[in-house]
Amino acid sequence: MDISYHKAHSSALGRDMEYKRYGYAGRPVVIFPTSQGRFYQFEDSGGVGALARFVDEGRIQLFTVDGIDSESFFAKRASYERRIARHEAYFRYIREEALPEITAIASASNGGRILKPLFSGCSMGGYHSSNFVFRFPDLVCGVIALSGVYSTRDFFGSELGGDIYFNSPLDYLPGLNDKAVLARLRSLRLIFCCGQGAWEERMLEDTRSLEQILHAKQIPAWVDYWGGDVDHDWPWWHKQLDYFMSRWLDEDLKERMD
Repeated sequence: MDISYHKAHSSALGRDMEYKRYGYAGRPVVIFPTSQGRFYQFEDSGGVGALARFVDEGRIQLFTVDGIDSESFFAKRASYERRIARHEAYFRYIREEALPEITAIASASNGGRILKPLFSGCSMGGYHSSNFVFRFPDLVCGVIALSGVYSTRDFFGSELGGDIYFNSPLDYLPGLNDKAVLARLRSLRLIFCCGQGAWEERMLEDTRSLEQILHAKQIPAWVDYWGGDVDHDWPWWHKQLDYFMSRWLDEDLKERMD
């Protein structure tokens, strides 16, 4: 497997940021880490191995980005304003610095063809990937979010002032009425999955609430609930990643051939 390491200074964050790329061609897939995880977590946890067959076949190339959760959502001693501002800076880094570079690398490896990235992540990574897709649908082609939360209440309680509101999908999606944004969201392939086993209670609650909102907004999405033995842990996420990536890519290929 082709693997490369990338490090550069981020103007948005005022410090160096890192990511790794796995693969030589195919649809770029941006992977966010779980809570307070780093760019190497997905490989260390077995996530890269779970998707290896798609990478080795040149169907996807993975870009595992770094996270800064310890400076934002989990920086309990900082003010709400400081924490959410740091998260907004992180999204600027992803949107204005990381994505253009990732798109250029992926395009060069695909003979100049530009393919918008698929976003994905597990747990906190499921939150980050889906939140980004909901906010910036023009930059992506879809999401596979596993065991995510979809509100900010675990981090900011009932507070929704300022940019906190715009990072809490269960709160801002019901009020989304921009026809252009809704049309773009309806054109994406969106997959959300949650188990019903140990440690999935909060994620299951949020996933069900998200499903209701998406249905009300007429935004098509595949929302799947796995069984009571499916825990909030990597072994199950590996199985889900393989299952959903296979189906997402089959639909992607069919769409590009039509």
